[in-house]
Amino acid sequence: MFDLRYHVASLVAVFVALIVGILVGVGLAGSGVNKTDLSLARAQRNQAQNDAARAQAQVSQLQKTQKAFQLAYPAVMRDLLTDKRIGVFFVGSVDSGVNQSIAETLQDAGAEPATRVVSLAVPVDAQNVDSALFDKGGAKFVKYVGNDKLEDLGDALGTEFAVGGPTPLWKTLGRELISERTGNARQPIDGVVVVRTAKPQQGDTMRFLRGLYSGLASAGVPAVGVENTNTKLSAAKVFRARGLSAVDDMDEMTGRAALALLLAGAPAGTYGTGDDADGILPTPASG
Repeated sequence: MFDLRYHVASLVAVFVALIVGILVGVGLAGSGVNKTDLSLARAQRNQAQNDAARAQAQVSQLQKTQKAFQLAYPAVMRDLLTDKRIGVFFVGSVDSGVNQSIAETLQDAGAEPATRVVSLAVPVDAQNVDSALFDKGGAKFVKYVGNDKLEDLGDALGTEFAVGGPTPLWKTLGRELISERTGNARQPIDGVVVVRTAKPQQGDTMRFLRGLYSGLASAGVPAVGVENTNTKLSAAKVFRARGLSAVDDMDEMTGRAALALLLAGAPAGTYGTGDDADGILPTPASG
């Protein structure tokens, strides 16, 4: 793991245990307690000393590994995404920090700035969506009308976002669904980055998002859900369940590298420093 914060915290805990062990040992030595208790305290102190030494060695090794990756990062990223067009989809409001990390990833990997960025307004108002489909879409969108069709609607919208072109559903429902939009909606893209900034949804919106994620994942281009290391309500499992890859540490250099590799065609999976990650970095695509 490349995130030293957890290891530093563990190291602090070990040193605290070491100090407590020393104090206990000194206290017992001067209190007239029996030799068994004193031997036990000394053994605990020695164990704490050994644990502290191992933890310090581990942190030192991690620091060396991190520095080595910092040196390797430019070579890993060089030209990975040259001539690639990438779209960014926020479920909820745009997070400027994550958006900046995505922009840095694209720049470092040789891609142009995001072709389009859309922020989805959640929760979804199913009644307003149905009204817009009736009023603006006419007979051609009747198949998406009704709460039981929300997953199908989300799937179709996800595909439209990734494929580009005329995007008739987004044109029809933009006022009801989009809170922010920049870039070119028609241009084809070569990959999609998804960020969930809204809290987990239930009911109609949950069904809609299931379809949306599936549509993005099945559009024929790499689709990756991303979040920062300390995101409180992780969406990684949700992304993977709907067919997207996931990166859980976009605030780290390794996370940005993982995203670029996935957008370049590396095997799908969950990558980063989380407990459920398949690894820190995916294997680069061959060829």
